[in-house]
Amino acid sequence: MNPQNALWTALILLLAPSPATTAPAPAASSQPDPRNFANGRLIPDEGYCDQPRIVVTRDGTWVCLLTTGPAHEGASGQHIAATRSHDRGQTWSPLVEVESAQDPNKSSYALAFVTPGDRIWAIYCYNGDGINTLPDGKSIRDDMQGWLCARFSDDQGRSWSRRQRLPMRLTAADRSNDWQGRLQMFWATGTPTLIGQSVVFGFTKLGRYLLHDGEGWFYRSDNVLADPDPDSIQWQLLPDGDHGVRAPEFGSVQEEFDVVSLDGDDLFTVYRTALGHAACAYSRDGGHSWEKPDALRYTPGGRIMKHPRACAKIWKTRAGRYLLWYHHNGTTTYNNGPNAGSRNLAWLSAGTLRQGRLHWSQPELVAYVDGGLEGCSYPDLIEDGHRFHIAATQKTEARVLDVAPDLLDGLWRQHDCREVATRGLVLALAGSACAAGRESRVPKLPSLCAFTRERTLALHGRGGFTLETRVRFDDLAPGQVLLDARTVGGTGYALTTTERRTVRLDLCDGWRAASWETDPGLLRTNTLHHLVAIVDGGPKLIAFVLDGQLGDGGNARPFGFGRFDPAFKDVSGAPTLKLAPSLRGALLQVRLYNRALRVSEAVANFRAEHPETP
Repeated sequence: MNPQNALWTALILLLAPSPATTAPAPAASSQPDPRNFANGRLIPDEGYCDQPRIVVTRDGTWVCLLTTGPAHEGASGQHIAATRSHDRGQTWSPLVEVESAQDPNKSSYALAFVTPGDRIWAIYCYNGDGINTLPDGKSIRDDMQGWLCARFSDDQGRSWSRRQRLPMRLTAADRSNDWQGRLQMFWATGTPTLIGQSVVFGFTKLGRYLLHDGEGWFYRSDNVLADPDPDSIQWQLLPDGDHGVRAPEFGSVQEEFDVVSLDGDDLFTVYRTALGHAACAYSRDGGHSWEKPDALRYTPGGRIMKHPRACAKIWKTRAGRYLLWYHHNGTTTYNNGPNAGSRNLAWLSAGTLRQGRLHWSQPELVAYVDGGLEGCSYPDLIEDGHRFHIAATQKTEARVLDVAPDLLDGLWRQHDCREVATRGLVLALAGSACAAGRESRVPKLPSLCAFTRERTLALHGRGGFTLETRVRFDDLAPGQVLLDARTVGGTGYALTTTERRTVRLDLCDGWRAASWETDPGLLRTNTLHHLVAIVDGGPKLIAFVLDGQLGDGGNARPFGFGRFDPAFKDVSGAPTLKLAPSLRGALLQVRLYNRALRVSEAVANFRAEHPETP
């Protein structure tokens, strides 16, 4: 089997006879998949749209601020606008200009927060200097420079105050830029956080045009929440001194700083690099000084969380819980076109604060884009009552996605849950029932694809399945078969060892085939491994959770998951599952689910079998 490109390694086309006629497969879910970006509720825009930021007022009205315009990102007419919804994003009011689209000076990339008095603040970049050329006269992109400005609304976004300019002192990054400080280059992507009764938000300063020598800075106001007089609002630029948050060894690209409060005066910032991972840093004095940045890791000193040059977003909920949006792959570009896919898929991880440091769960898929590689990004979390929603954009569409409550519950309970999932469990074997050479009848699985007359792919949830085993290898020679439910013609699924000392899942529906394997270097001989292979027909995803950790590709590949052909159908294969027909070792347990387990469920299954795991 010959893999195609890095993301589509799973896709291999075969010539094979049509499968035999069999009984109908279980129906795929008839409910819309809330992770599918196309199922989200559309936010109005003028063509281009970016960074939807939504606040909820006291009466439940949603007010969304976004950057929009009639053309593409950075083009003429780009400006800040607002819209309102009284039904959680089902319908929206016409756009209201926060800054005029006719203003030749662009306005872009607003942050939003609402005060206890229901005043909505919009803070954004405005090219008030009107500079749109380099000192040598060459034309430039001019939407990430000029002044940091603010307006507020006291009528739920229907009208907006006069423009105010926040003071931004000159620092080393400004003085060394192309204009020697006569122009400041910056932009913001984050969500303001509360530290006591103060508001803090992060942004990126640039030292060279364009997108070079980025560093993190933070504004703090101790009276913006309570003082009704806009002229009395005080803003403090942090950290103290001449240099922002950055690690020289991380290179030029250190951008899109987001920040959350921890305990007391502690703050935590996360930001993007071009190294295949995000970075982070802690402040213990309210932002005045910062520890040396490090790669973002699941645990202090532990495994790095892979992430491309894309917005890594962190939130703190009203209950004091932490969530992180990232893309769980180690590509190094922000290219989001048809040949890249670094931002498709999007994942959520839950953070737990322990002794002043954040520990992150294994992630769950929260958003994907159907029928291609182009993903959504620049998200915002909306907490409305007891429900959570995410607003995100593809730059041409911004939508609101509902986050399934049980997905979040699983994330927040992941470190402690030791319950075996039973929903969708159609086969459970253990002990002698798994002995080498045994066979077991297995039911048909749901089709991995759902068709409609109107569209090639339905927006509803497609089928999936999960194979779970506990296995011990005497050796890792290739060609050992752990499980095999393939017909003589090859239709079905199987788990086998490879020449890379991994385990591979092979799928075939009779016309097309796909495969994905565990990350190299993780399997050991004479060691009991817990192996979960998840096949999810919504995002067309194959992923492995090995010993409680979701694969990320390790050092061998940027992606820890594979994608398969959207037209993939039934992989039920033979009605009999062969158990360890050529395994050198021992198969101790097998579970088959007729749905894709969530990652948190796979982790809980592992913890249930390994109660000693911390």
